[in-house]
Amino acid sequence: MSKQVSFEDLPLTRFHIRTVFSGTGGQFSDGFVLGIIGIAVSMAAGPLQLTALWMGLLGAASLAGLFLGSLIAGPLADKYGRRTIFAWDMLLFATISASQFFVSSPEQLLVLRLLLGLVLGFDYVVSKSLVTEFAPRRYRGRLLSILAVAWAGGYVAAYLVGFAVRDIGPDAWRIMLALSGVPALLILPLRMGVPESPIWLMARGRTEEAMDIVRSKFGPNVSLPEPVSTPKKKGGNWAELFSKRWRKNTVVGCVFYTCQVIPFFALGTFSPRVLEALNVGDKFVGGLVYNVLLMLGAILGLLCIDRISRRAFLVGTFYLSALSLAVLAYAGFGAFGTILAFGLFACILTAAVNLEFVYPPELFPTHLRASGIGLAVASSRFGSAFATFLLPIAVQNLGIQTALGICVGVLIFGGVFCHLFAPETSKEELSGVNPDGRGQATAFVTPATVPEGK
Repeated sequence: MSKQVSFEDLPLTRFHIRTVFSGTGGQFSDGFVLGIIGIAVSMAAGPLQLTALWMGLLGAASLAGLFLGSLIAGPLADKYGRRTIFAWDMLLFATISASQFFVSSPEQLLVLRLLLGLVLGFDYVVSKSLVTEFAPRRYRGRLLSILAVAWAGGYVAAYLVGFAVRDIGPDAWRIMLALSGVPALLILPLRMGVPESPIWLMARGRTEEAMDIVRSKFGPNVSLPEPVSTPKKKGGNWAELFSKRWRKNTVVGCVFYTCQVIPFFALGTFSPRVLEALNVGDKFVGGLVYNVLLMLGAILGLLCIDRISRRAFLVGTFYLSALSLAVLAYAGFGAFGTILAFGLFACILTAAVNLEFVYPPELFPTHLRASGIGLAVASSRFGSAFATFLLPIAVQNLGIQTALGICVGVLIFGGVFCHLFAPETSKEELSGVNPDGRGQATAFVTPATVPEGK
């Protein structure tokens, strides 16, 4: 008889790879949606008669929708499961994306951008939760980092598509916006074959269903961790996230995520305008260099994520990205040096973006995981939407150095906060996450010990 293997210690299989790549469609689409809006809105300013206020609103709309979607999706996914939302949300996303081609007013585009963000908020929560709960512990960081690379790929692809189609005619901006639905449709068939998370099913007491999935996908000799007993809390998941036991992990998840994305989105969304303010003549070439190094950073992050501790990666990239941005703001390089410094900042910060896909799921136990991820995502999107809306105003009224200096301050605050409070999570068993970052002993359910009637 073959030796029993723990579900979280399985070797990497084709099913694991399929599950991860089924999650990339939403992340690629999200990166594309957020990356294309800066170029598309600048081209749509004439046809839609956009004021500066409307440009700011449209730039921040999908981020605001993502804020709402992730807040709503977390409790729903923890209560009803991950799989249904995961299977069908990309079809809805593709439909809304295609609708952008036919808008005739800024109000219509604003509504569609909010709806796109709402759907992406749902997908962020369920994709991270489901992929995390299927990933073997040894490969968890690298597998989740593939989602980060997909997001960066979408963000870079948006810039390349915008650069390529900007001169094809008056409807170029419509084509840019509508194309975001293509990767969502391509990934849809892969999602149909991904079942519910066995770890979530175990946490809900549905042991037999969990074991059926494990047997069908991984064979008969795999044991699932018995979920840690968690007494019911008054007030539901939100109250428990801020209870004494989980408060620190919740705040760390929100602070680190928000402090990373505020400078990332604020500077990335309007990178041509930032480069122009820094006296770089060819802002589109500068933006291209920025985006290529952004993609390189995502790949470097994937290679590093399981080789160093989560804490060291988190704190170190905060300090390094703050240093590189400070050099960009105050060193007074020429055009070429400014482009390289901006690209270096993007490379470091995008490497750290890998942690946005790996770290939050490891901070929370199964029954709170989707809610915790949703709250962290919502916090980050609120901050990034606010920053994206304010950056053009800050550059105009305070100057580029002051605007960049504020972003440096946000990064330093994030680094210091995580230095003081962030736990190490890389060795956690997902069924027995502890608030102090130390795993705990876990019982296992094997095919031979499945309780009758479960």
